[in-house]
Amino acid sequence: MSKLITKDNKLINASYSLGIPEQRVIFLAIVEARAQKQMIDARGVLQIHASSYQEQFKVEKHTSYGALKSAVTGLFESSFEYSDIHEQTGKLAHHVVRWVQKISYIDTAGMIELQFTDAVIPLITRLSEQYTEYDLKQVSELQSEYAIRLYELMMQWKTVGKTNKIPIDDLRKKLGVKPEQYKAMNNFKARVLDLAISQINDFTDVTATYEQHKTGRAVTGFTFTFKQKKAPEPIAKDDAYIKMTDSQISTFSKKLAALPELGSNAPMGASTEQFAAIIADDLKDPDKQTKYSKHLAKLGFKAAKGKV
Repeated sequence: MSKLITKDNKLINASYSLGIPEQRVIFLAIVEARAQKQMIDARGVLQIHASSYQEQFKVEKHTSYGALKSAVTGLFESSFEYSDIHEQTGKLAHHVVRWVQKISYIDTAGMIELQFTDAVIPLITRLSEQYTEYDLKQVSELQSEYAIRLYELMMQWKTVGKTNKIPIDDLRKKLGVKPEQYKAMNNFKARVLDLAISQINDFTDVTATYEQHKTGRAVTGFTFTFKQKKAPEPIAKDDAYIKMTDSQISTFSKKLAALPELGSNAPMGASTEQFAAIIADDLKDPDKQTKYSKHLAKLGFKAAKGKV
């Protein structure tokens, strides 16, 4: 079932820094808040369960418990900033807003309860004409907080497939890069942009690239271009066995071993390389290969026509 994340563009364009657990809890809370149509103010209490976190983000049970517990402190101490026009004066107003007014972790129950602040509620439930919407599954596998934020920023421009030029200082703030982090442009591109683009291309419904803009020799901003991926086609009729080449097995076993949703299948203590070797053997086995069919299609594997 589709779980839509819908945010006012003020929130999409806001500046904030949240870790992966905190962002994921916000996602689940937004889905829950919009489901509770009667919740019209910050006194509405939202319950987020570890089981939901585990199912949505394909993590182990103990990981989901730990994520919820760490998100309690992280969210309570966090805020976001955005600017808009002040209605009375017509002047630019700068806002600093806390995410939650109260958040609690219930011991051994695998659950947190949170209450958004009054200022947050309109940005996720009473939306203006300017809002951004996407399916939660598109960001569920992203492991970088920068990738999540960049995907959101791009989704504002979904109808045109290209963002406006985003000045470098604005981009850093929107992605949640702290002032002391990645000051050198080569580090910023490698550790933030390239990592984010790689994950977006691997795990979401779009393929993205970026263009840098310079004033003299200095990079002053970036433009992001993206296009919708074609829906993956089944690799074979009725998931029939496909004889893969040694090169294909080597390449795709490594890619499969790196997928978060397959991580729970790895033997306890096995490295990614060891797990890839197990998958490689499975891909050669007609009885075991089919369980990877949908994952292979997702990774772009295509069988040669007429070969089954």
